[in-house]
Amino acid sequence: MAQLLVRELEDDVAAGLRTLAAANKRSAEEEHRAALRAHVRDHLTGPKKRSFTEVLAAMPYFDDDPADLFEV
Repeated sequence: MAQLLVRELEDDVAAGLRTLAAANKRSAEEEHRAALRAHVRDHLTGPKKRSFTEVLAAMPYFDDDPADLFEV
């Protein structure tokens, strides 16, 4: 397997990767691998199709007030 050394990575990006790793219950190194895999595969094969459940979960919630649905 190949190894990759990334120099001069911005502090906020490194911190973000650590935050994502903790949220995904992975090591920082595994989170880096997952991010690189997803980025490269998306560009080679197109983005992963989302399930209907994922699409619904990403939709905003508008309580019961119809005024929330439209800009006034």
